[in-house]
Formats: sequence, structure tokens, C-alpha cells
Amino acid sequence: MTDLTRTGIEGLDSILSGGIVDNATVLISGNPGTGKSILGLQYIYNGVTKFDEKGIYLSFEENAEDIAQAAESIGFADWRELVEDDQILIYDKQELLRHNDFNSTLDRLLAAFEETEYERLVLDSLTMFELFFEDEQEKRTYLLKFSDILKANGLTSLLIAEQSAVFPEQDIGLENFLTDGNIYLIQTPTESGVNRYIWVAKMRKQDIETDIFPMDIDEGGITVHERAAGFSMMGGGNDSFPGE
Repeated sequence: MTDLTRTGIEGLDSILSGGIVDNATVLISGNPGTGKSILGLQYIYNGVTKFDEKGIYLSFEENAEDIAQAAESIGFADWRELVEDDQILIYDKQELLRHNDFNSTLDRLLAAFEETEYERLVLDSLTMFELFFEDEQEKRTYLLKFSDILKANGLTSLLIAEQSAVFPEQDIGLENFLTDGNIYLIQTPTESGVNRYIWVAKMRKQDIETDIFPMDIDEGGITVHERAAGFSMMGGGNDSFPGE
């Protein structure tokens, strides 16, 4: 039986038939504002508070204070305390970009992974990570190397990526083919705001629900409505769900 890491996100684990396969690397894609970073924060926070699993949060875009404020804004009031207790390990942009050289950054991360007992990791974002590389071949080589390092150190990881297109089939990059799973976050405009959706497009070694499901972002983070599939994403009215 395959061992799974539960996200603790209401509705999402049901779609994943229990969670993410242990030691997998999963790409979380979406255009700006779809909730990718919130999903990452929630995955790390739930790991500590619900499953006694420590987490590492790598951010090439925010400093530690920005990350803490974002976590607190969705109801994770004890985030700073968990960081201080080393339940959550933060590498922010000041640490990761200290040397403009990926080999130096990778060496520091590798040492940290080997010396600590953490089980979850979020990289926010892969888009900034890829700026280290000059061409597709170098990007592929280092992405595979980084993924192998994560797996070898027992980390079940979410890699967050910005996507320019609203719909994923219009914007498929190299990283989609090099990860174990792909989850897309989508939002569509309505007269009253936006409707939000999640699509688990691929997960190796496990059965998944491949429909597109509505989701909300509220106090406590993301909730997925796994019983509400099979609808148009473009309208309001009958397409609205509680909290949207």
C-alpha cells in the first residue's frame, strides 16, 4: 500500500484519494491571485498542527516577515511561534539570494536538508528559481537534481509556479513534465468578483479525481468542494457555491 502525505485541506485529500504520495514533488500552477501561496502555507501549517510533520518553506519572493503576515492573515495566528520552535524552517529571499549563484544556494539547502528531520517542503516560487538558469537544458538538469535531492531526503514537496495563461493547456512548461503531480488553480471573473477552481491534472502512482472542482479561500485557507463537479466555469447563478 502506498504511503500518503495528507494535505489537511478540506476536500483536496478526497480528490487525491487520501493525500500526496510520500516523497513526491508536485507542481502547483496558476495565474496571479489564484491562491497558490495560500495553498503552500496551509500545507506546511497543517503538517505541523494536524499531523506532527515539520515543514520547510523556501521563498524567492518574500522575506520572513512577509510570509508570517500572510500566514496570520488567513488565521494561522501561531505561525511565528512554530517558526521560533523550529517546527517550520524558513528560507526567505534574503537568505536564498544572498549569493547570485545557484550552486552555492543548492549546497546550503542540501546541508540543511541532511541535518534536519523535516517531512514537507514548499518552494515559492519555481518561476523565480528558474531565473538562475540560462537555457532549457540547464534548467532541466538542475530541476531534476533538485527534485532528486528532495526525494532523497524524504521530503514531500509542493513547487509553486506562476502561469501567464488563465487555462493551463495554453501555458505548459518544462516543469510540468518533470514533476510527479500537477495541480492547477484557476479563477474566472463574475459580476460579483471571481469564482475559484482547482484541477488535479496528474498524480503518479495514485488514483485521482480529474474533474475541475470549485474552491473557496476564507479564514483558515482553502476549502475544496469535492462534491460539486461537472459545471460551467464561466457563469454565475447555478455555478455559485457557498462562500463564493
